[in-house]
Amino acid sequence: MKKFLLLTTGLFVFSCATKEEVDLIVTNANIYTVDADFSKASSMAIKDGKFVAVGETGEISKKYNAQENLDAQGRTIVPGLIDAHCHFYGLGQNQQVVDLVGTQSFDEVLERVVAFQKERQSNFIQGRGWDQNDWEVKEFPTKDKLDELFPDTPVALRRIDGHALLVNQKALDMAGITADTETEGGEIVKENGEPTGILVDNPMGLIGAIVPPSTRAQKIQALKDAEEISLDYGLTTVNDAGLSRDIIELIDSLQQAGELSIRVYAMVANYPENLDYFLDKGIIKTEGLNVRSVKVYGDGALGSRGAALRAPYSDKPGHFGAMVTPVDQIEALAQRIAASDYQMNTHAIGDSANIVVLRAYDKALEGKTDRRWKVEHAQIITPSDFDYFEKGIIPSVQPTHATSDMYWAGDRLGPERVQGAYAYKDLLEKAGLVALGTDFPVEQVNPFLTFYAAVARQDVEQYPEGGFQMENALSREETLKGMTLWAAYSNFEEDEKGSIEPGKFADFVVLSDDIMTIPSEEIPNVTAKRVFLGGVQKK
Repeated sequence: MKKFLLLTTGLFVFSCATKEEVDLIVTNANIYTVDADFSKASSMAIKDGKFVAVGETGEISKKYNAQENLDAQGRTIVPGLIDAHCHFYGLGQNQQVVDLVGTQSFDEVLERVVAFQKERQSNFIQGRGWDQNDWEVKEFPTKDKLDELFPDTPVALRRIDGHALLVNQKALDMAGITADTETEGGEIVKENGEPTGILVDNPMGLIGAIVPPSTRAQKIQALKDAEEISLDYGLTTVNDAGLSRDIIELIDSLQQAGELSIRVYAMVANYPENLDYFLDKGIIKTEGLNVRSVKVYGDGALGSRGAALRAPYSDKPGHFGAMVTPVDQIEALAQRIAASDYQMNTHAIGDSANIVVLRAYDKALEGKTDRRWKVEHAQIITPSDFDYFEKGIIPSVQPTHATSDMYWAGDRLGPERVQGAYAYKDLLEKAGLVALGTDFPVEQVNPFLTFYAAVARQDVEQYPEGGFQMENALSREETLKGMTLWAAYSNFEEDEKGSIEPGKFADFVVLSDDIMTIPSEEIPNVTAKRVFLGGVQKK
């Protein structure tokens, strides 16, 4: 008996010695790898923050020995989710202001502002999230009631899309805005010749100039709050669409110190000082931060009638919206960025803005290959203009915009023009891929709502029956690729993330349900049960 024990112990030691030591083995999983074949697996081994093997549970267990083992108990695992267009830092900032999302009337907006001020006693009240399209009276509010409630405290309340602002008279006075103030690239809305308190697009910058700057502590807290929210939903990489140099450098310092884990693809905000610094410095790349693109605003948003259209708004005769950045400046920017290693990512909602951007890209990129420039939103396209996307231009789109806007988009655009809006399948067929995001906090952070909107083209009440313009729905496989591998490709990061393959970062999410097979109406209920970033569990 003693000899037998010695023999079996010896065999066990020999067996372990022949196995490669890894940090983590996951077994009994339903893994969608999102590799080139969209293959599936049941097990994977992870070492030093990267996948070292992906396959079946039996073969992985034979070859590897782990310090830690995770039995997934049949749960579905997908690559770490990438939000290809969001405002990560803005999400964090929103945790420090009045939350106006979901308000059903202007009176409810006022109630929330009063409650916030009673608690915070702020010297400058800020808020975000109102949407007049959700109210019974679907018109822009005015400042009159704010003036009554807050005659001596400036108030600035940003619309949910970030392209319109309601301010009170105190804020107008501090910013020097009067009936005679003139601006380009937007509108100071007036009634009987006097400002109503609504500012659309560029004039909002006049208020931004008087808002007290955030402290370093507030900026750090905003980034940490945004990370906590994002990781909770299974996001492991976020593309922040427009950051200043100081926030980019703060993200880098927090990541280097181990105080921020989420990976950030940072688009540099289009300010002269930012371009002068980053274009000269060149690409900045670490495992957590990638700085190699410039975010440019072409026009405004459809909900605030700031999107630049070729023909007037169907529900506002004579109004075309406006270019936030003039055409000649977009063309000059395209030429300048094309001469660098940076990518140009331009916000374009209206059909007029889209063709301006597409023509500028086409001209600037002549003779250049693999530049992967993006059109952010690509929301309303004239049928003949879709062909530009065959030239290596990537549409970066947000499926929940379709299901948020579908109630009133037809009113803005009319029955013919709306057919070229939110046309994700058409864009995919021309470009070969689509990068999917949310545009949070314009929309909810939840990526499973992105998935649902792309596939079902319905809201969470399953409206409309049969889906909105279903000819442009994406398949589940296309949608998952758009939230992982294609998004990574759009960031020049397809060799390090976006799929579960050896050599890539071990970023992955354990889901509550099999998002690829459950009934579509159940998709909004999917949650991230566990979230791993570089092989380390973050949730």
